[in-house]
Amino acid sequence: MNTPLNPFLPVLVLLLFVLCVGVFILFLTGKLLPFFKLVPHNPRPHKLTPYECGAPLIQPDARQMYSVKFYQTAVLFILFDVDVAFLLPWAVIFRKAPHTFIPMLLFMVTLLIGFVYVWGKGALEWKR
Repeated sequence: MNTPLNPFLPVLVLLLFVLCVGVFILFLTGKLLPFFKLVPHNPRPHKLTPYECGAPLIQPDARQMYSVKFYQTAVLFILFDVDVAFLLPWAVIFRKAPHTFIPMLLFMVTLLIGFVYVWGKGALEWKR
């Protein structure tokens, strides 16, 4: 009786192979390399301190307060960036669909009103 192979059998074999390779690599690096002294283990205090961007930490606590201005600027950047990303596809199809000019004009006016409002509120000024 000839039965065809299950179509998911190669995927299962590949998954088992990847799992075995992953476990083998973890075992190899965790057990064998320190045994052969291929990787030195010198835990010194300056090696165990947190390090970020080449500067020492200002506060040892990771829960420091950030200015709301930082988040506001990030959200405004994403908002205007996504809006501008709509312009490229529209510019590509504009010759084939000139009837889209009025909706895009309304979209740009709405975007401009939002930009003027944000600028008037001083949200784009960065004060230290």
